[in-house]
Amino acid sequence: MSMTIALAGKGGVGKTTVAGLLVRYLIKNGLKPVLAVDADANANLNEVLGLPEPPTLGQAREEMKSIGLQQSYMTKDMFIQMRVNEALVEEKDFDLLVMGRPEGPGCYCAANSLLAASLEKLLDNYPYIVVDNEAGMEHLSRVVAKRIDLLVIVSDPSRRSVKTAGRILDLVKSLPLSLGRAGLIINQAVDGRVSDESREMAGQGGLELLGILPSDAELAQMDAQGQPTARDLPEDNPVVEAAWGIFDRLELAG
Repeated sequence: MSMTIALAGKGGVGKTTVAGLLVRYLIKNGLKPVLAVDADANANLNEVLGLPEPPTLGQAREEMKSIGLQQSYMTKDMFIQMRVNEALVEEKDFDLLVMGRPEGPGCYCAANSLLAASLEKLLDNYPYIVVDNEAGMEHLSRVVAKRIDLLVIVSDPSRRSVKTAGRILDLVKSLPLSLGRAGLIINQAVDGRVSDESREMAGQGGLELLGILPSDAELAQMDAQGQPTARDLPEDNPVVEAAWGIFDRLELAG
């Protein structure tokens, strides 16, 4: 049975970098193959993993409208499977599937539906699935994944960000999905320290504090230059070392 790990958080907290580091950790520890899913309409998980911009399922939304599936020889399920096969980027130890946003105007809920259907079919092919969700809260109500075994909410050390993390957890608990363990990673902490107030806020929000990642000049510079941070940060980088410690404690291998 596969393990689905979803990441969530407000914008700018480093959620996608944490998702990329998690993919790297799973591979490093032989927990592969991994399916990395970028469920963010503003997709950039490929960048932190060191991959070129891939095709997306969001593009399929426009194609479905233009070709008129009801009048074609191709059923909806056939079309979905074809587009998933085309959109799935296959690497040595992991695959990447990107939702993306539609090319035309309007809601991209159809793209989410495509992604959800694709995940259901792909679950049994991978022992670990890492889903990098869109920043914020509203998108979670679309229920991209029907089961989340581990929800990792990422925040920065500020009181407001930690409070938002608690609201995200409350929202996820209200959704029609199966939720296992949930916790908080506080990122970008100066000197790896977090105020007592933010810690108390996490507790008030019912959040298990999984660990703290320090702010780091090397990571910030690589990110500013568009370098693949999750792939190329050295093993002795303090963020990588702290992330490895957090993931070790999660005992992902079960």
